[in-house]
Amino acid sequence: MQTPFENRIYPFAAIVGQEKMKSGLILNIVNPAISGVLIRGEKGTAKSTAVRALADLLPEIAVVDGCPFQCDPDDPDHLCALCKERIAKNERLERKTRKVCVVELPLSATEDRVVGTLNLEHALKQGERKIEPGILAAAHRGILYVDEVNLLDDHVVDVLLDSAAMGVNTIEREGISFCHQSRFTLVGTMNPEEGELRPQLQDRFGLCVHIEGLNDAKDRVQIIKRRAAFEADPEGFWQQWKKSSEEIAERIGRAIDRYWAIEDDEQILYAIAYRSIEAGVDGHRSDIVMLKAAKVLAALDDRGRMTLDDVAKAAELVLPHRMRRLPFESIGPAKQQPIPTSPRG
Repeated sequence: MQTPFENRIYPFAAIVGQEKMKSGLILNIVNPAISGVLIRGEKGTAKSTAVRALADLLPEIAVVDGCPFQCDPDDPDHLCALCKERIAKNERLERKTRKVCVVELPLSATEDRVVGTLNLEHALKQGERKIEPGILAAAHRGILYVDEVNLLDDHVVDVLLDSAAMGVNTIEREGISFCHQSRFTLVGTMNPEEGELRPQLQDRFGLCVHIEGLNDAKDRVQIIKRRAAFEADPEGFWQQWKKSSEEIAERIGRAIDRYWAIEDDEQILYAIAYRSIEAGVDGHRSDIVMLKAAKVLAALDDRGRMTLDDVAKAAELVLPHRMRRLPFESIGPAKQQPIPTSPRG
């Protein structure tokens, strides 16, 4: 029998401090195409608590009942092949609703376990293909949480980042392939003292935040009090923070709806380009992710246009893990070049 403690998740709104981490998570929820957030820092800083708490406050989603790939019944253009086969047989796709899932990736996971595989023995005996979905199928439309991502095999990390960026996973074996949607919010955590993630892989994470334990005594006491209150009465504590949690959920929902209506602004684009140039980053991924993050920040504030302040806040999450030569603190408005009013050929 479950206890009330097991039924309730510590509220996201009740987490003390760690604002950059919370912001990085929310930005990826609004637009998973940001390609995830890498959280660098010591243990015991509410990383896993924040991920589960954020998932808990999100609205339930509709899925096709019995579909192992979490297909959305309201999005017929992106149904998996199995659901399309059922429709071709005149079967009705029943729907059900469920909470957004947090899927954890174990360090021991192999590529087949992550990507999924085809059961060749079943194909040979029964004359039909049988797909064995992997972790990426379970994570579709949810959150994929990878603790100690720096200790994973580099090839497995590559696969995760490819799926996070493209939103599609391909299962291939013996010349047979099967594709399915795999759109998820990727959250990787690591303690730098246990080994670094290759720079090429760090760059593939859209955002990166570095977190530490809080050093203000009042903040630490607040953490102790809130945790003790939650463990003493999980339901009562959850009710106390219910309104604040609902406000965050509503803000995220509005931002998702508003995001695509925010248009690119020439001045903002130049501001983004200059920040990447001054940071000395390689390639153009930082520019693209910074634009997406700035748009989300505008959407979260119920604004129809981005501002230079949105760019500055986005840069704090997008640039630190990509910089080659300048310390982040030296990148600021005073260092920016003049922004042209219109591009010149």
